[in-house]
Amino acid sequence: MIRESIQDLTAAKTRDIIDAGNYFIRKIAAGETIRITDLEGNQAADTLFFNAADPSERYSASDTVREQGSLYLTTGSKLKTNLNRDLLEIVADTCGRHDTVGGACSSESNTVRYDLEKRFMHSCRDSWMLAIIEHEEFGLAKEDIGHNINFFMNVPVTPSGGLEFADGVSAPGKYVELTAKMDAIVLISNCPQLNNPCNAYNPTPIEVAIWSAASV
Repeated sequence: MIRESIQDLTAAKTRDIIDAGNYFIRKIAAGETIRITDLEGNQAADTLFFNAADPSERYSASDTVREQGSLYLTTGSKLKTNLNRDLLEIVADTCGRHDTVGGACSSESNTVRYDLEKRFMHSCRDSWMLAIIEHEEFGLAKEDIGHNINFFMNVPVTPSGGLEFADGVSAPGKYVELTAKMDAIVLISNCPQLNNPCNAYNPTPIEVAIWSAASV
């Protein structure tokens, strides 16, 4: 469901531009709001969320899909943890649909989906691993990489029950905004994928803005 934000972008406490192929990692407090903006259109922001107090509790696609009865995320969707607790809620969305079942690109998936020579291309899992290694203070490890959300990505389900990676449904300036229900770690890989049409074969930057809980 399309819903405009009530936030004033000039009042955000932080604003960061994340280049394609780069990562973003930060803790946000309960009640804070984070906005991810697709600056140039059809970019995929592969995102992991964790309970900041105990990262073994993390975003669960299966619990989220089951509780809301939908494969796709938009305004009003509550992101559930693997303990079936509310982690974040989407409070504004100008794109209208985000994927939670397509997974993230990796060296292995690049090989299987495209060609053996694509194995060494940069991937979202590479970005997440780099973030984990460079930011030990968050207490994350390789085994913590699990279910992710592909914000702005279009992954239709086929009549036979398969998945297709299709042209994006986003556009320049589209955004999704989430409010944290608990202290959370946000880890984003701004997807570097060059082999499928999710970003029109042209990875581009995103912006991440965060508002304090008392800013509205």
